Amino acid sequence: MGVTIQNIRVICTAPEGINLVVIKVETNQPGLYGLGCGTFAYRHLLVKQLVEEYLKPLLVGRNAENIEELWQLMHQNAYWRNGPAENNAISGVDMALWDIKGKLAGMPCYQLFGGKCREGIPVYRHVDGKDLSEICENIQRYQEMGITHLRCQCGGYGGGRYGKAPSTAPEGAPDGIYLDSRQYIRDTVKLFQGIRDRVGYDIALVHDVHERIAPMEAVRLAKELEPYDLFFLEDPIPLEQTDWLRILRQQTSIPIAQGELFNNPVEWKHLISEHLIDFIRVHLSQVGGITPARKLQIFAEQFGVRTAWHGPGDMSPIAHAANIHIDLAAPNFGVQEWSGIEPPNFVIQDLKGPHGALLEVFPGLPEYRDGYVYANDKPGLGVDLDEAEAAKYPCENTVTQWTQTRLRDGSLQTP
Repeated sequence: MGVTIQNIRVICTAPEGINLVVIKVETNQPGLYGLGCGTFAYRHLLVKQLVEEYLKPLLVGRNAENIEELWQLMHQNAYWRNGPAENNAISGVDMALWDIKGKLAGMPCYQLFGGKCREGIPVYRHVDGKDLSEICENIQRYQEMGITHLRCQCGGYGGGRYGKAPSTAPEGAPDGIYLDSRQYIRDTVKLFQGIRDRVGYDIALVHDVHERIAPMEAVRLAKELEPYDLFFLEDPIPLEQTDWLRILRQQTSIPIAQGELFNNPVEWKHLISEHLIDFIRVHLSQVGGITPARKLQIFAEQFGVRTAWHGPGDMSPIAHAANIHIDLAAPNFGVQEWSGIEPPNFVIQDLKGPHGALLEVFPGLPEYRDGYVYANDKPGLGVDLDEAEAAKYPCENTVTQWTQTRLRDGSLQTP
């Protein structure tokens, strides 16, 4: 029967304090295994149980080379489909199967996707700061590193830190991250005006709304940001109200990037086919792995929509590698979000601090050099896992705070 699945294991680790979920698919061939990312950082135990209790019994003994068949089997077996926990579990297995396929072929995965359209992947990084001066200093620092695209925020996504309700909230209002959308819009417009005045227009700038304002407020923000030549405005409209993208499209020429929270093809099909977005922003494990992401990339290409895959800290280096392999082979690649993980010999320390523990747990990460990220050309996805190192950094099952965002009256707002 060829290469069959002999065992599936879940390794949870948090070398940077963020819960990461890795699925290891072992085969009947000695030493042949694949690694995939199923990271749902805020519900990691759900993914672990799904894989161990449901996907493993379903898949053990089956042919590991039949990736499409196995993806459809996992997707359909629970009857209800396209949930985030299930998609992440499926993703972990799917990426691992592609990793195995590349190792069997003796090729990096991008060769299986058709080969390179480019040698390196331009990335955008995140700039924040307490004020305009600090932000501009950080921009200059990234420019010196070769970065040509930057996402700029001031104080996070439009709000402060988690804590007690402010004095402007009603008596008895719960703790949370309190947002003032009108102040956020004023501050953001002022920020981009200041950045352009100080650093000019040679750097490509991005801003992430993170769905934290009402749709009509997003229209206002986009119109007021027009003079500052954004590369794109990220997730301006809440997932549940994407019909507003039609109105936003009519009101602004700023390119729109959407999709970080997408789970289901129904959520993006009409946005792409009706030209309502310019960049598709999905999180690979959230949509079910490499297999559906490749289909999405090819579908988007037919309508002139470019990719800008989600690439945050709450995904494992295996998923970052999967992003890069798809990017290398995608004619409609736009830009890649890169959370700041550098190779061990990279001297300049990232704003968030060194990433030595992460790199020790996950050897083989694609490397950043002078504005571009390069795959390492090992067979498969090219990233390995040191399980002994991973065990040093256990995950924590705690209540997530950063998603408890609230409006001035204390009611919840999408995070």
